[in-house]
Amino acid sequence: MAEKPKVSIAVFVSGVGSNLEALLHAERSDDWPARIALVVSDNPDSLAIAKARDADRPVCARRPREFTDKAAYEQAILVKLYEYNVEWIFLAGYMRLIGPTLLQAYEGKIVNIHPSLLPAFPGRDAIGDAMAAAVEKTGVTVHYVDEGIDTGAIIAQEIVPIDTGMTKDQLAQRIHRVEHGLYPRVVRQLLS
Repeated sequence: MAEKPKVSIAVFVSGVGSNLEALLHAERSDDWPARIALVVSDNPDSLAIAKARDADRPVCARRPREFTDKAAYEQAILVKLYEYNVEWIFLAGYMRLIGPTLLQAYEGKIVNIHPSLLPAFPGRDAIGDAMAAAVEKTGVTVHYVDEGIDTGAIIAQEIVPIDTGMTKDQLAQRIHRVEHGLYPRVVRQLLS
């Protein structure tokens, strides 16, 4: 029986790249359904891009300010996505809103991971917002991407308790551990 071909995916990053690392690690499994064909970043100097290069992955790292507008920036990314036959996009700490160019080209095939139990605490500083709200729990959400900020349909969520006296850094570490397990499981579920 022929082996099912791997689904070509792109991972979009902006910062450290710990979720990229988790996906690269998951990819080592023989039954992993995806191949990270391209890593895209809006920050050529990010640690995530260094990690992608260390893993011998093609990268597309361009600053949006190099382009006349968001549509031109996304069109340049789209050319690379098509060049590498990318079928799905997974955002992993990508700190930009996805615009109409990519949303239309990859409708229903762009997924994000967010460090809160959406719809609570959308946006850039979800961990800080949860700490400021003094809630007892937060979590991790994997969701489809739409034109809003963390408003797409939820695929999976996992609760992360916030202990009394916990610092923001401690909570961030706890959330990252959950993310690194949840995101690969969701990718497998979506692509198998």
